[in-house]
Amino acid sequence: MFAVEFAGYCARASASKNTGQIMPFSSQNTFILLAPALFTASIYMCLSRIIRGIQASHLSPIKPRILTRTFVIGDIVSFVVQGGAAGMMVTGKNAKLGEGIVIAGFLIQIIMFGLFAATAVLFRKRITQSPTPESCNGAVPWQQSMRMLFIVSALIMVRSIFRMFEYAMGSQGYLLENEWPLYIFDSVLMFAVMVVYYLWYPTWITSAKKEFEIGV
Repeated sequence: MFAVEFAGYCARASASKNTGQIMPFSSQNTFILLAPALFTASIYMCLSRIIRGIQASHLSPIKPRILTRTFVIGDIVSFVVQGGAAGMMVTGKNAKLGEGIVIAGFLIQIIMFGLFAATAVLFRKRITQSPTPESCNGAVPWQQSMRMLFIVSALIMVRSIFRMFEYAMGSQGYLLENEWPLYIFDSVLMFAVMVVYYLWYPTWITSAKKEFEIGV
């Protein structure tokens, strides 16, 4: 995701100096718009691995083996919808329709992410009420990993809601006519997501899985 986001802002810098060229504008618009959708798949996988890591599959509202698949499919749909709409807006043909489709793509993303957050919250409640032996192991910081998921999920949700309102207000709206909201509610938030994810990434999952397999 970082590479895609970085490429998007490089293209944005180029577009500011080449306002008559379509390619830089097209690249920055597409890359910045779609980059977070690529990141959410890793968040979905993290929750699934945390659940497996503390042997709590029976407490998950959605079985881990289909949890990631379910939400990634929703992300792919959102990605395809937003990507197609971005192309429509860049060409200038049916730009208004393109904006509407982008909004629909964000709605799909927000709904799927909301369902994911509800799944994580419900699992957190269940594991607290009925802890497994593995979850009581002080050497396994699964609670910190869950906090990381909640933080990055909240940041991405705020970003998605902002971008949806940005396009809903139209090309003449304040959010699209001014750059500072994009930097505050997209760039800063996504940078914070990467920092939090990097600092609190659950590296314990791999070691916990190996220990379990050895024990078995």
